[in-house]
Amino acid sequence: MLPLLYAVWTAFHPGEYAARFDLLAPLTLDNFAEAWIAAPFARYFFNSFVLVTSILAVQLVLSTLAAFAFARFEFWGRDVLFALVLVQLMIMPDVLIVENYRTMRGLELVDSILGIGLPYMASAFGIFLLRQTFKTVPRELDEAARVEGCNILQVLWKVYVPLARPVYIAFGLVSVSHHWNNFLWPLIITNSVTTRPVTVGLSVFASTDQGIDWSIITAATLMSSGPLLIAFLLFQRQFVQSFIRAGIR
Repeated sequence: MLPLLYAVWTAFHPGEYAARFDLLAPLTLDNFAEAWIAAPFARYFFNSFVLVTSILAVQLVLSTLAAFAFARFEFWGRDVLFALVLVQLMIMPDVLIVENYRTMRGLELVDSILGIGLPYMASAFGIFLLRQTFKTVPRELDEAARVEGCNILQVLWKVYVPLARPVYIAFGLVSVSHHWNNFLWPLIITNSVTTRPVTVGLSVFASTDQGIDWSIITAATLMSSGPLLIAFLLFQRQFVQSFIRAGIR
C-alpha cells in the first residue's frame, strides 16, 4: 500500500511536500490540472476506452459461442481442440510479440487501435471460465427452452447467458483491467498520439515532459488508475463471488 499512499499524498499536495510529511500541509488540485494540460490525456483516455471496450465486446461474443459449443455439443476432436485452447493459457503473450508485430505489419495495422487489440480478441481464459459455468447448467432447462420453441441461439441467450452473469462481470473486470494496464505491446505497436493508450501516454509524459516533478507525475498516475479503482469498488462483490463459485465448481 505504501506506493499508493505516497502517490495519493504527493498528488494532493504542493511539490515542496513530495518528500516531507506534514499533517498541516495544504491540499491542492493544481497537480491534476497541470498534468491534464501538459499532455493530451483526453485523447489517451479515449484511445484506452475504445481499446478495452472493443476487445471485451469481441471476447464476450467469441468466448460465449466457443464455450457453449465445448460445453453442450458433441463433435469430433472436441477434447483435442479444447486442450489446444488451454495450451494458450500457458503461453505468455510477451513471447509472441515479434510474430504479432510481423502479422500486424502484414495487415497494415501498425500504429492503430485495431492493431493493439486484434491479438487479444480471442481469450482462452474466457472460453475456459464460461465452459465450466455452462456445464453446471441443468440440461432440463435446455430441454424446456427447446420445448417452448427456442432455437440454439435463443437457448444460449435466454438460458445460459443470464445464469452466467456473475462470471461475465468477473471476466469483464479482469479483461478491462489487463488491457487498460497493458504497456509493452501498445508501446511497440504505436507511434503517435492518436493511437497511444493511457499507459504509454503516461510513460512518455513522465519520461520527457515533467522529468522528476513527482507531484504532477503521481497526479497523472492516479488519473490513469482511477477508472479501474472505481470499477473494482463498484463490482467487487460480484467479482469475488464469481471466482468463489467458479472455484467450487
